[in-house]
Amino acid sequence: MDKTTLTPEESLLLIAKTIDETKKRFEENGHIIILWGILTFTVFLSQYILVLMGLYKVFDIIWTTILFPLGAIYTFIYVRKNVKKKNLPKTIIARIIGTMGWAIGANLMILGFIFRHQLGQAIAPVFLILLALLIIITGTSIKFKPLIIGGVLLNLIGLGTFFLNMDYHGLSMMLGSVVGLIIPGILLNKAKKEHV
Repeated sequence: MDKTTLTPEESLLLIAKTIDETKKRFEENGHIIILWGILTFTVFLSQYILVLMGLYKVFDIIWTTILFPLGAIYTFIYVRKNVKKKNLPKTIIARIIGTMGWAIGANLMILGFIFRHQLGQAIAPVFLILLALLIIITGTSIKFKPLIIGGVLLNLIGLGTFFLNMDYHGLSMMLGSVVGLIIPGILLNKAKKEHV
């Protein structure tokens, strides 16, 4: 292992390069953020419609168990192929964000499928707050303000959802998916096009 000592300027350049490389990776995958926003919006819009039609208990779990796992499979395959195809360097920041994303995603699915009754009325706010933390940390790591702002707004929506009747939690989830995922994802894609 090379034990070269870096000057303060070299250290700052190395950190800046790592952040830039990580940001490029995320710009390449901005549509994944949009995908998860659309999936979340679609699931909760459909659940809201099913509640209004009186069919919620019949179709709810089937719809949710299909879309979210399909999204996870697509994300995994796409990111794996994209990393190999474009040979982008895997930075420590990208590894941390990726691992955190998979860990939070897996925990959200486990909470939703296994512990939904134990969480009761807190399930939507907890989902929103955990997702907000991931978005805020990702935005901060790649220095992308729309993600940071979207994450903060999503966190506020999550906290506010504690004060809402459970009948409106789906609307909070839909609003959160637009503010925290879809809009920042679109802006991330736009940033990619501006860098090209």
